[in-house]
Amino acid sequence: MYTVIWEYAVASENSASFETMYGPSGRWVELFRRSDGFIETVLLRDVSVPGRYVTLDRWDTAAAYARFRDDNREEYDRLDVDAASLTAGERRLGSFES
Repeated sequence: MYTVIWEYAVASENSASFETMYGPSGRWVELFRRSDGFIETVLLRDVSVPGRYVTLDRWDTAAAYARFRDDNREEYDRLDVDAASLTAGERRLGSFES
C-alpha cells in the first residue's frame, strides 16, 4: 500500500468546512475515487493541537497515485485552489509504503 500524508493548519471558524471538504465523503475523495488504485482517505484531528489535521491518502501503489495525478492534473489544481481558503497552511509530510 502507498500512503501520502498531509498536515494542515485550520482556523477554528473553518474546521467544519475543512472536515467536509477533506473527509471521507468530501470533494477530494470524490476526485480520488474516479481513479483505479484508490483505497481510502483518513482524516485525523489532533487532540492536543487545536486546528491541526492530518490526512492519509491510501493507494494500491505509487504508480496508481502517479497515474491519478497525471490524469487529473487540471481538476486537482482547481480543487486545490478552492480548498486553499480553508487552511492557514499545509505541508506534505511524505509518501510511505507498507
